[in-house]
Amino acid sequence: MTDPTRHILCMSGGKDSTALALYMRDRVPQMEYVFCDTDKELTETYEYLNRVEAFLGKKIVRLNAKAGFDYWLEVYGGYLPSPNMRWCTKMLKLKPFEQYVGEQPVVSYVGLRADEDRVGYISTKSNIKAVFPFKEDGIDYAGVMKILEESGIGLPPYLKWGRTHSGCYFCFFQRSIEWVRLLETHPDQFEEAMKYEKISDQPGKTFTWNQEMPLSELRKPENVAAIKQRFAELEERNKKNRKNMKLVEILADMEDEDDGAKPCLICQL
Repeated sequence: MTDPTRHILCMSGGKDSTALALYMRDRVPQMEYVFCDTDKELTETYEYLNRVEAFLGKKIVRLNAKAGFDYWLEVYGGYLPSPNMRWCTKMLKLKPFEQYVGEQPVVSYVGLRADEDRVGYISTKSNIKAVFPFKEDGIDYAGVMKILEESGIGLPPYLKWGRTHSGCYFCFFQRSIEWVRLLETHPDQFEEAMKYEKISDQPGKTFTWNQEMPLSELRKPENVAAIKQRFAELEERNKKNRKNMKLVEILADMEDEDDGAKPCLICQL
């Protein structure tokens, strides 16, 4: 009797889910690869996924929500998503994934590493069982880097200009320095992100992506210079603290610098 269980790996365009896809390719030949496309992703994410798809030799199914970001923004009264109100993850990532899965039994493969300890924003549907191969096999940050390097795929290209994770170009988890780098690297996407912000004198009617200041302020030369200076000083302090660390330990430490709310797993692994 044929096993009705489906095996699905939801990719984000990030290094961990990509490494897991490469790791599982020959271990689970029947694996389905999917990507929940918000149509607001970084340019490099789409390019990276195309390269990964060619390596896997199997199509990465692009899941589009029946209604996109702009539709849901209107439903939520113009209230931009935030760490405390992650409707973007729910409506543009989780819901399309659950609709694709349907009611069949599914094993969902999640790219949490053995050196990570975070949970949340993974589907809790009763027919979906989440498994964590990297945790089970003891694969940590160094192991992920090795998988990506040996495959020839390498790291996601957005890392080269300083973005630390995948996700929408206007992701609210970006630090101020990342907004500056988006402005310098993809000014068109910065402009689009800025159009979504609303500044109002009425209480509760101001919606911005960055909690420090609106993007219209952040983009001013004096603020860009101040953010860069502050970041350079932080990096200098961190370098001193990392003096005796190995390179792979430094990279892992840089990834975990932010002690605040963590990005959603389905978006940014």
